Amino acid sequence: MHVSQLEWLVTVGVTIAVLLFDVVVIARRPHEPTMRECAIALSIYVGLAGAFGIWVWNFHGSQFGLEFFAGWLTEYSLSVDNLFIFIIIMASFNVPRKYQQEALMVGIVLALIFRGIFIALGAVAINQFSWVFYVFGAFLVYTAWSIGRDTEHDDDAENAVVRFARTYLNTTDQWRGLKLYIKKDTKRLMTPMFLVILALGTTDLLFALDSIPAIYGLTQEPYLVFTANVFALMGLRQLYFLLGDLMKRLVYLSQGLAVILAFIGVKLVLHALHENEVPFINGGEHVPVWEIPTLLSLGVIVVTLAITAAASLYQTRGPQSERQ
Repeated sequence: MHVSQLEWLVTVGVTIAVLLFDVVVIARRPHEPTMRECAIALSIYVGLAGAFGIWVWNFHGSQFGLEFFAGWLTEYSLSVDNLFIFIIIMASFNVPRKYQQEALMVGIVLALIFRGIFIALGAVAINQFSWVFYVFGAFLVYTAWSIGRDTEHDDDAENAVVRFARTYLNTTDQWRGLKLYIKKDTKRLMTPMFLVILALGTTDLLFALDSIPAIYGLTQEPYLVFTANVFALMGLRQLYFLLGDLMKRLVYLSQGLAVILAFIGVKLVLHALHENEVPFINGGEHVPVWEIPTLLSLGVIVVTLAITAAASLYQTRGPQSERQ
């Protein structure tokens, strides 16, 4: 796939512009967005993702269009799973509703930064070492096994990094918007927002470790990897407020993601065998195995997500009191 410098500049420029617009809107009027606001914004972001995929299909070929849609759906699903952790973090730290938009915006920006770093590292590794596909594949299968066993998300948002900060830093319970610290006499006291952003950042880092091998299992084009991640993160803040309690009804999301990640992991291993250069496997020669086509990958992802959503909503049907 040949991507011109102009395409890269426009893509990065639009991404920065959208983020700046979001930041300016939030900074001007911190508030809990209405359902109408969220629905309109989310519709625009999803529509833009669809339009971009069609553009890639028309100008770069159907194969790359399929790769974008498969990658975007996978990354979007992982981002929705990320929202569960965001909800737990907000609840654990009792973040006031009017400050949650600000915290989410910072979390999304950190996610973009971490994923950008891992995208670059992944591209370099793939170009230099063909055996990295074995590593990615094994890692995804292990990740799938881990999250598949996780029937409930952990309700403790305070990971080791946050506990370290609480123990060794001076903290205060006073909220000051996005301010990370306040001065009291000669001391600097870390605000609760500092701990929230620390929890969001470390969570984003862990999710980036999962998402980048997954997307590279569907496309090896850094441009598509980057744009799929960008579109998956755009609108995540609005989705957080729009879905609300509905998020808690997606009880089988982790199992659905486990199936998708395991499938992509197997796809990566098959690709690694097909491109094999490891001397102790088939004497360093390519192994003539069947490679899973992108169209089949997209079909598996769509069907798995549809079954996951339908099964979750069926399992949690009826009044909330009956589900408890």
